[in-house]
Amino acid sequence: MDETRRARVVENLHGMGIAQTLISDPMSIYYLTGYYTEPYERFLALYLNASGAATLFANRLFPDASAACGDVRTFDDTEDPVPMVAEVTDGSAPLGVDKKLAARWLVPLQEAGAASSFRLGSAAVDEARSVKTPREQDLMRAASRTNDRAMEWLAGQVREGVTEREIAGGLLDVYRSLGAQDHSFAPIVSFGANAADPHHSPDGTVLASGDVVLFDVGCRQDMYCSDMTRAFFFGEPGAHQRAVYECVRRANEAAEAIVRPGVTFAEIDRTARSVIEDAGWGQCFTHRLGHQIGLEDHEPGDVSSTHEEPVRPGQCFSIEPGIYLPGDVGVRIEDLVIVTEGGCEVLNSYPKQLTVLG
Repeated sequence: MDETRRARVVENLHGMGIAQTLISDPMSIYYLTGYYTEPYERFLALYLNASGAATLFANRLFPDASAACGDVRTFDDTEDPVPMVAEVTDGSAPLGVDKKLAARWLVPLQEAGAASSFRLGSAAVDEARSVKTPREQDLMRAASRTNDRAMEWLAGQVREGVTEREIAGGLLDVYRSLGAQDHSFAPIVSFGANAADPHHSPDGTVLASGDVVLFDVGCRQDMYCSDMTRAFFFGEPGAHQRAVYECVRRANEAAEAIVRPGVTFAEIDRTARSVIEDAGWGQCFTHRLGHQIGLEDHEPGDVSSTHEEPVRPGQCFSIEPGIYLPGDVGVRIEDLVIVTEGGCEVLNSYPKQLTVLG
């Protein structure tokens, strides 16, 4: 158990008026204990209370969890874990539960009287995870360096006759050869008009001359995630395509330039959005500017026009403006940044100038 992290979560619980919580998110359990397993449909949860006591509930099928904390209670597939949890919780007090706790466990806990009431307690851990320690920041930097190198490989795959699926299918082996373990999300490879779909799934589309080529990719390396988007052109782009690209690039760089402690997430979003709106494409920027990232590719606390919280040193998030013109062209440019005491550090070094391939 990481005592510093546990103390931070307990402090947050105090601030929320909650004296006990049940954490079922495997990544949050890893964050607090260093123990990770994917439970799938089985029960896995970490109980914390305001005095700092901790109990981990784990199926005996899972890898040995004895080092996770001082009190580990195990069960097998024929045993119901709900009564075990109810024995530990204070049934006379509210219990925080996180957003990952499935109803198949929450409802029985309610019926068992495990707490006087149940409250959403995710924010206690989410807030702690939001600010990265120096060690976490180093891991984020390393994952992004790997992603930069992978982008070089991706750009080198752009050739006449290749399909989106062929390029996407080869990326995992490249990540692993560079020291990463997995994708942090399914890679997006989009040619031509497909790039106007922000979450296009790679298919059999064949690259054609004049296409925009968009790569939105990330790896998981030593548990931490990277995420970056770059757009290229296969053949010389027209004036319209160039204008779209340069507008997105300006929006990306304008937002990065204002990131510093005290500036709100909403201000960062509005800065990028205003560049695109001033160019006449405001309605074609159809998503928030970014998301926080760390142990998961998308973590709570988005970079959007409604998030008025000021950013803090150690927070890491994406800045990814885009313009999407269905049937025509789509461009998105994305970097990750870490907030520093005086501004921000951009984690991606892969160039953003308009590049023609082929």
